[in-house]
Amino acid sequence: MSISPTFRPEALEQWLPSSRQQHYVNLLLQRIGMTRRRADCFVRLALYLFLKDCQARKVLPKPPITELAFPQGWVECSCLEASDVFYNDRDRGGDRSAGMMLNKLVDLGLIQKQFDGNCTQIKIQLLPELLKGDRKDANVSFAIDAFDPRSDAVPVANLLASNYNWLNRNNDAVTYRIANILRDWASQYATGLRVLRRSDNQNPVGFYAFYPTKRESEIKFFEHPSQGLHLSQVSDVDPFQMALAGDETCRSIFVRSWVIDSEYRQETQISLLLDALQTLKIIRHDFPNLWDMYTLIIHPSYAELAKALGFQKTNADPKMPLYWMYQAVDRFLKLDMQNL
Repeated sequence: MSISPTFRPEALEQWLPSSRQQHYVNLLLQRIGMTRRRADCFVRLALYLFLKDCQARKVLPKPPITELAFPQGWVECSCLEASDVFYNDRDRGGDRSAGMMLNKLVDLGLIQKQFDGNCTQIKIQLLPELLKGDRKDANVSFAIDAFDPRSDAVPVANLLASNYNWLNRNNDAVTYRIANILRDWASQYATGLRVLRRSDNQNPVGFYAFYPTKRESEIKFFEHPSQGLHLSQVSDVDPFQMALAGDETCRSIFVRSWVIDSEYRQETQISLLLDALQTLKIIRHDFPNLWDMYTLIIHPSYAELAKALGFQKTNADPKMPLYWMYQAVDRFLKLDMQNL
């Protein structure tokens, strides 16, 4: 597929000046896992796909434009096109390198990518930090407090279901089922269940679950990750048993859920991490011999965050895109969240 002569990659600066592109690059550098090279590639890709989408709809604007805009929905983009967009001004880089960069942008939650059997299509994710001027609720504030099983179960279940449906590409992660599981967890040990919510309407926009694990369930952290799934599987048997407060044999905490609505992730993630740090300190009082932390990477957009927090990959699943990650509780508690 050839590049349209109307807006070849080497001419993108004629559409959005380099100084404006660098403005967006600097905003993206605030995201965990972001590098200047990745940010630069994303901004150029977003600009190129926007122009290509505009041309297809016959609404191509006159250059130059002053603000970065995103394309509407999916846009075709081959690795050859991506290579020209990413590396037109460099000697290094080709189709393979461009494909790897696209995969990294997927992992960072910046784009979605799919292949329909004929061509690769890309969808740019909504990134509020790049469009602050258009946010109607730019002044909204947030609060973090305890999970309320009476009012939070269903909306939080909806947040989690979107994560698991991505993995399954179906609707097996039924919201009703997840909501009931969350309520069961809260009835056993609610301290580790925390909700990020909008202050104006109290709606949950984020959630995490610290799940203290019984000694007999620890072996599951060393088995195939797919055997540790529960919320996303239609099964009545939870592979993990929750330890109860005061259990001195409990050594492991399972970061069983961590999700933030993508619209609010950038501006709230540090606050939720700081809350998680304080929550873990409280949990350690209830479980004095807590040593180990595990998490199961289900959605790739959270892998970079886990790495930044010091989690290390342990074992991957042979059949599914899942893997366990480990971090020592003592080391997690010493992290400087503000400087991640």
